[in-house]
Amino acid sequence: MAETAAHRIALIIPTLNEAQAIGATLAEIPVGAVDEVIVADGGSTDATREIAIAAGATVLAAGRGFGRACLEGVCEARGADIIAFMDADGADDPAFLPALLAPLKAGTADFAIASRTRGAREPGSMAWHQVAAGRAAGLGMRALYGVAYSDMCTFRAIRRDALVSLGMRELTYGWNIEMQMRAARAGLAIVEIPVAYRRRRGGLSKVAGNLGTTLTAGTRIVSTFLRVATQMSGPAATPNKM
Repeated sequence: MAETAAHRIALIIPTLNEAQAIGATLAEIPVGAVDEVIVADGGSTDATREIAIAAGATVLAAGRGFGRACLEGVCEARGADIIAFMDADGADDPAFLPALLAPLKAGTADFAIASRTRGAREPGSMAWHQVAAGRAAGLGMRALYGVAYSDMCTFRAIRRDALVSLGMRELTYGWNIEMQMRAARAGLAIVEIPVAYRRRRGGLSKVAGNLGTTLTAGTRIVSTFLRVATQMSGPAATPNKM
C-alpha cells in the first residue's frame, strides 16, 4: 500500500426523509476533506433532496434499501479512489472525517471504521441494545476472523478498489456488517477510530426509532451475518455495476 501524492475522495450519505438534519450535516463537512459529496436518496417525501442540492451535493434517486443507496453512491463515485460513508441525521460528527481518512491517505490502512462505543457519546445518542449489538457482532467477527471490531456504524472509509474486490451484495441494513465481515475475511488492513457521537437532529431513527424498525433492521443484520459467516472463504462475485 504505497502512499500516493494525491487522492480523490467521495463521501456518500444515504438518506430517507432527513430534511431536518441534512442541511446542517452537509454544512459541517470540513472544507477540503472530500472532493465530492453524494447524497443517495431512498425515496424521501420531504425536502431532503432539495436541501442537499442547494447545499451543493450530488443527489441520486437510489431506490429503497440502505445498502442499495450505498451501492448506487459507489457506482456514481467512479472517479474516487477512497470512499467514505456517513449518516445524514447529524449524529456522526463530520469533524472526524480527516481522522478517519488519514490512515487510508497515508497508505497504512485499506479500511477505517469509526467506533462510537470507544468514543465519547452524548447522553441518549445510542440505545443500550445498539451498544450491545455492536459488541456482540464484534465478538462474532473476532471468533470468525480474528478482527476485534467494537461497532458497526455507517461512518467509515475504504479504498475503492478494496471495496469493489469484496463483492458486496446486501441491499438492506446488513450492508455495514457485510462490509466488515468481508474486509476481515479478505485480510484488509483495518483500523478503528474512536469518535464522538451525538443525538440525531430530528425525526426518528430508521434503525432504532421504534420496536418495529429495530426488529426489521436487527433481522436483516443477523441474517446477513449468518449468510456471510457460512459462505466459503473468499469474496463473492463482484457486481458488474461497481
